Amino acid sequence: MLNLVESDFPGRDGVRLSYREMGEGRPLVLLPGLSVEATLWLQHGLAEQIATHGHRVIMPDFRGLGRAKPRDAAAYPLDVLADDGLALLDHLGLDEYDLGGYSLGGRIVVRMLVRGAIPGRAVVGGQGLRQVLGDAEGGAGSFMLRVLAGQGTFEPGSPEEQTERWLRANDADPDALRHVLGSIVATPMEAIGRVRVPALVVMGSDDERAASADALVAALPQGALAMVPGDHRTAVSAPEFIAAIVDFLGGR
Repeated sequence: MLNLVESDFPGRDGVRLSYREMGEGRPLVLLPGLSVEATLWLQHGLAEQIATHGHRVIMPDFRGLGRAKPRDAAAYPLDVLADDGLALLDHLGLDEYDLGGYSLGGRIVVRMLVRGAIPGRAVVGGQGLRQVLGDAEGGAGSFMLRVLAGQGTFEPGSPEEQTERWLRANDADPDALRHVLGSIVATPMEAIGRVRVPALVVMGSDDERAASADALVAALPQGALAMVPGDHRTAVSAPEFIAAIVDFLGGR
C-alpha cells in the first residue's frame, strides 16, 4: 500500500485547508464531490490505482466539507472553492500537472479552467452541461438544501433521512454546508468554449446527469466522453471508471 501524506495550505483568505497525497510522478490534483473531506478518491482504492500508473495524486478537501468548517458566511464568497483550488496550485508551485474532479469537484474543475488554470489534461466526472451551466434544478444541491431544511422530519429509510444520518455520522456542519452551496456559480457557454485544455467527461451510463454529457463534450473545444457502468453513486467503483481516467491521462 502506498504511503498517504497529510498536509495543509492557506486559502487566499488565510483559512487553513487540508490535502492528502500519495504516489510519485506527474502531479494530478483530484477534487472531491459534495461530501466530507477528500475520501471519495480513497474509496475503492481509486487514488492508489491511479498513483500506481505514475502519478502523484493530490486530494484537497473543500472548505466547509472537510476539516476546515468556518461558520461565518463571509468565508464563503462566490466561487470560493475554485479560489481554494487555485490557491493549492500556487502553494505547491505546480506548472506541469493534470486536474480532475467528480460531481461537485467536476464542476469546480470547469470553474478553475475558465479562471486560468492550465493543466495538461482535465477530467470532469459526473457532470453534464446542465450542471455546469447551473440550470439543473432539483439536483444534488437542491436535494441537500431540502435535507438541511427538514432535519428530523423525514420518514425513516427515505433518501432524505439516510442523507441526514450520513451527515451526522460524518460531522457535517449544516451552516457551513449551506454556505458552500450558496457559493457555487454557473459557467456560461462562451466561457466553456474558451477552454483549450483536453478534457475528458466521464459519466455513469445510468446517471441522470448523462442526459447532457454529450452537450458538455460538444461545448468543450477539446472534449471527449467516456461512459462507464453505474449511476452517479456507483460509477466511481466500476473498473472502467479508473481505466478511462488512466488511459486519458496517459495519452500525451
